[in-house]
Amino acid sequence: MTTAADTPLDALDRRIIAALQIDGRASWRRIAAALGEPQRTVARRGLHLLESGQVTVTGLVARGETAIVRLTCRPGAAREAALAAAARTDTIFSYVLSGAPDCVAEVQCPPGELARLMVDEVPARPELRAQEVAPVLRYFRTVHDWRPGILGADEEAALSQHPVRREGANAPAVELGPEERRIVTALAEDGRRTHEELAAIAGVSEATARRRVEALTGAGVVSIRAAVEPALLGLPVEALLWIRTRPDAVEAVGQLLVESPLVRYAAVVMGEYQLLVDVTQPSMAALHTFLTEGAWLSEVEAVSSHLVIEALKRSATPTPLMRGLLTAG
Repeated sequence: MTTAADTPLDALDRRIIAALQIDGRASWRRIAAALGEPQRTVARRGLHLLESGQVTVTGLVARGETAIVRLTCRPGAAREAALAAAARTDTIFSYVLSGAPDCVAEVQCPPGELARLMVDEVPARPELRAQEVAPVLRYFRTVHDWRPGILGADEEAALSQHPVRREGANAPAVELGPEERRIVTALAEDGRRTHEELAAIAGVSEATARRRVEALTGAGVVSIRAAVEPALLGLPVEALLWIRTRPDAVEAVGQLLVESPLVRYAAVVMGEYQLLVDVTQPSMAALHTFLTEGAWLSEVEAVSSHLVIEALKRSATPTPLMRGLLTAG
């Protein structure tokens, strides 16, 4: 099956994607100015990336605590399980992995719903052989914060209007009114909707819509993410690492891991392993080097590594592969 990840991108395409990763709502004019490229060229390339589905900008809404669901399935059922996980509206990512566990997903659990997820919902899957649900305690990095090292420091600074707000493992305690709910829903559908469009949807003035978006993103109620396959950025190898270390070394190991721009995600989780890390690399050889020579290894007791074979959902957005499978089905 041919997907968007099979289409080669040139350096400018990747730079535009990297700009959207910093600010998914940035205008083509601002992106062009930051990159030192003609606005017409940037707008044409950027619109093609969005319309083709190679990159999707969405507003990820914080709805509860997050948990990592690891599933071991009967033979041949890993994709089925990953698709089922991805189909949930509360799933942030869903991957098929090499080896057990066969698939892993990050799910948002509203307060009091973790027991239902563990005891009722996940065990009901017919393809399931074993499960493990590990609540996320904190993040060192989410994909919202990921900067893959494509842009220079000056370019990143020109696109960063506000300080990066580290996402928490729990939804912020913010009461939303009807206007805010309409804005949040609209951003979840399309994170690049203009303030004029959002104002019309919410029934407020454009200035009010702008203030509401800034308040909602600043409070962490919604985070604007550019979802893209790492392969499109020249990083075709992706792996999930479960890392065990001494409890008093978790902070040091986590900080060392996120020094690498190729670490997309790093979270502290409950269970046998204290850290879950998503790392991308340009090759298997580079992954081997990362796993055997990194400074972060000095305080590590054990690492369980698994290749990401297929990604069905990223940043709460179906991937091109998932959209293709659903269309074919």
